[in-house]
Amino acid sequence: MAITDIKAFAHLTETDIEALGQELDSIRRTVETSLGENDAKYIRRSIRAQRILETAGRVTLFAGKRRTAWLAGTAMLTIAKIIENMELGHNISHGQWDWMNDPEIHSTTWEWDMTGTSGQWKRAHNYSHHTYTNVLGRDDDLGFGILRMTRDEQWRPIHLIQPLANLLLAATFEWGIALHDLKAEKFQLGVRPTRLLSEPNKAFFRKAGRQVAKDFVIYPALTGPGWKRTLQANATANLIRNLWAYAVIFCGHFPDGAEKFTEEQFANETRGEWYLRQMLGSANFTAGPAMAFMSGNLCYQIEHHLFPDIPSSRYPEISVQVRELCDKYDLPYTTGSLGKQYLLAFRTIHKLALPDRYLRRTADDAPETSSERKFAVLSLHWPSAEAVVDPETGERRGLRSAMAEAKVALRERARQEKQALREAKLALQDKARQEQQALREATRAWQDKARTEQQALREATHALQDKARDERRQLRRRALRERALWRVRRRQRSQRGQ
Repeated sequence: MAITDIKAFAHLTETDIEALGQELDSIRRTVETSLGENDAKYIRRSIRAQRILETAGRVTLFAGKRRTAWLAGTAMLTIAKIIENMELGHNISHGQWDWMNDPEIHSTTWEWDMTGTSGQWKRAHNYSHHTYTNVLGRDDDLGFGILRMTRDEQWRPIHLIQPLANLLLAATFEWGIALHDLKAEKFQLGVRPTRLLSEPNKAFFRKAGRQVAKDFVIYPALTGPGWKRTLQANATANLIRNLWAYAVIFCGHFPDGAEKFTEEQFANETRGEWYLRQMLGSANFTAGPAMAFMSGNLCYQIEHHLFPDIPSSRYPEISVQVRELCDKYDLPYTTGSLGKQYLLAFRTIHKLALPDRYLRRTADDAPETSSERKFAVLSLHWPSAEAVVDPETGERRGLRSAMAEAKVALRERARQEKQALREAKLALQDKARQEQQALREATRAWQDKARTEQQALREATHALQDKARDERRQLRRRALRERALWRVRRRQRSQRGQ
């Protein structure tokens, strides 16, 4: 199951968690007070670069007729769409640049280049996901309503097509997010799904209609005879942008180490526990400056979940301090390469498409879903304040140490189970050999008895045959004597008659 007691899972006391929260609050205050002109220049340069790229891509597609021009224009358009989606639309809509009080670069006015509306996304994402991050039954982003990403969700036959649903979601990610946000807004407002002319539906169809018209009607029409190439370029740019956004989001939310939580944990959550849940429920991936920019700095997903409204350009420096806090409180800092993180999420998608009876690990110690109960089963839980400090080194023993010891304990238990299985197999083999030997001996005894009985039967048969032959001889002799006697008597009668 998911985590029901984050203190027990993290192996931290209430005092520790409160201190952790205060240190993270301090980081927030420090960054907020240092925001200034350099940060404003960063976002304005990003907007300018995105618009130049998009314009250059459109002009290249309009003026160029060679294949190289199509490739160049499509590449620039794709990069522009990715930057607008990840670094601009996502982060501006989070309110990261509201402190500038610029009406153009503000979460209340920015409308991104995506199918769904910014307003519906903010209601579903900024509130639902960032408040209830990975809380089962509260966070609709946990599988986006179509993927089973934890064993806490009951398996249904529909999950067998989950690998195909995942591919469809990746290719049409902007539409999947838009429909997901539309559904979330209608649920929050209490709008019945059957009301086709509801305000959320109208807003969605207006925005989706503009997006479809812009990319697949207006821009292709402007290029005249080359409309097919422009249509292909727009479709290609949208597809690549969707695949990239999908990969970034999944690498930050679904690899091993991004934990899930129950409503029981959330019910009485403190500010420090909220911070801790964000740290344990998210994952990073390693990236250089270029990849970080193209991902909207969501390669720092942990930092983003801790401070979603802090400018993304500050996440690299914040990550250094968060790592130090993880070392101080002996907490894991979940990160890895982009390929590794996605492959872990990909494995979970395919593994949880199957019924639980085909899965080896339990719901408490599976790689994709852990809980505090796995430490209790392994006798690794340290409940007291004194127990979380190593008596020899004086260093704190938290979740990272517990995970390491759990890994060793699980490996040892697996070794013992393997050894027990091997011994049981040997015992069964010995028993099978003994039974085979007993069966062979019984077979030989039965064969000997059968041979003896067959020999006795043959001897009895021979005796009966000999007796029958003797009786036949005696009968023939008697018959011969009687015939000879009859002849003698007939001769005598013949002589008396003469």
